[in-house]
Amino acid sequence: MSASTDTHHAGDAAAEPRPRVQSAARAVGILMAIAKSEAGLTTREISEQVGIGRQATYHLLHTLTATGMVTRAGGGSRYVLGLRVGTLAEAFSRQLAPSEHLAPLVRALARDTGETSYASGWWSGEVMMLSIARGNNPVQAAEVSQGHAGDAHARASGKLLLATATPAVRDAYLDAHTLTRLTPSTITTRRALERELETIRQQGYAIDDEEFAPGLSCIAMAMDEGYSPFVLVVTAPRERFLAKREEYLAALRRVVAAGAAARDGE
Repeated sequence: MSASTDTHHAGDAAAEPRPRVQSAARAVGILMAIAKSEAGLTTREISEQVGIGRQATYHLLHTLTATGMVTRAGGGSRYVLGLRVGTLAEAFSRQLAPSEHLAPLVRALARDTGETSYASGWWSGEVMMLSIARGNNPVQAAEVSQGHAGDAHARASGKLLLATATPAVRDAYLDAHTLTRLTPSTITTRRALERELETIRQQGYAIDDEEFAPGLSCIAMAMDEGYSPFVLVVTAPRERFLAKREEYLAALRRVVAAGAAARDGE
């Protein structure tokens, strides 16, 4: 297993080299790429998406296959997640307390923006609010309670999670839920929603402009570039939202980046 070491400027006395196992990071990258695919990936596709050479990809896939984390499908030409990944998924649901892990990021977002902020994610097939923090502006947007689920088509967080989901997950959700009109601005047709989701995928964030509640606007950004099932959201009265939208977007980018840096130990 190869390893690399991060180095710092000699003048930085407080910094110390930190060892990193490059092969482990690449293996995780392969698993994430396969997880985001609809029907698995070929060796060439994995190599291109993860950004590593074909030979290194082959060796890592051999190890992942031997450990049951991936397996061959499609006549052996494609790699899909193996059965042992199910153990990780089951443990994730059993062990994770989302509010505890997401709360620091939500609080940081509320401090940066002064607005009510929250995190939402996929939970048991629903888009659920998992953590919330109030801002310090004297006039705040009306809160939705922690644990609220449903109406993904009308919420910035829900639209973003639908946009970044696999087609199978997205279709399953939409087939099981009515696109209920909550305000005059709510999207209520599948075709219009699909167009909106494509726009969201292209711009990298989602907006709810009075689609969930009158006078309320929200902006959402995915964590981990959409690989994780969680998003962060800023919500504000519409008039203030229109004036500060770019500020909220910048704050979201900062907090998402800080979360990724903390996760990676940087």
